[in-house]
Amino acid sequence: MTTGPERPDPPQRAGERETLAGFLDFHRATFAWKVAGLSADQLRVRSAEPSSMTLLGLVRHLADVERSWWRVRVDGQDAPPVTYSSDNPDGDFDDVDDADPEEALAWLAREQDEARRVLAAHDLDEVFEHPRQGTTSVRWVLVHLVEEYARHNGHADLLRERIDGATGE
Repeated sequence: MTTGPERPDPPQRAGERETLAGFLDFHRATFAWKVAGLSADQLRVRSAEPSSMTLLGLVRHLADVERSWWRVRVDGQDAPPVTYSSDNPDGDFDDVDDADPEEALAWLAREQDEARRVLAAHDLDEVFEHPRQGTTSVRWVLVHLVEEYARHNGHADLLRERIDGATGE
C-alpha cells in the first residue's frame, strides 16, 4: 500500500467549487485505497478496546454520512439512515459482524455518485435548515465532508497498518 493507486489530485488553480470538490474526491479515493484488497474478516478487525471501530464500520458510516448530508439535507430527499437509528446510534460501527462488505462498498460508491449529482445541482450559497445547527450552506457541507473523510482516513490508516502492516500517505 505504500505506493498506492492513482488518486485525483485536487486542482491547484481553480475556482472554489472545483477545488473543494477536488479535495473531497481525493479523500474519497484515499479511503477506497485504505480498504482495498482486504478480506471480509480483515475489514471487521476492531481497532482497540473499547472502540468498536473497523474499516467496514467506517465504510458504512461514510455511506450514511454522504446519504444524510447530500440526499436528505441538501437535496431534501426522503432517505432515512441505513445503518443507525435513534435506538442504535452506533449501528454503523457496532453491527458489522453480519454486514456484507461488498454490499457496503457498493453502497458507499452509489452514495458518492449521488452526492456528486446533488452537488452539481446546487449552488454553494444555497442554504437549508438543519435541526440542530440551524441555517447551513451547501458550501459548509462540502467543507465538512472534506473534513469528515480526512479525519476518518487517519483512522483507516491506523486500522490498515494494524491489519497487515500496510502504510501509505
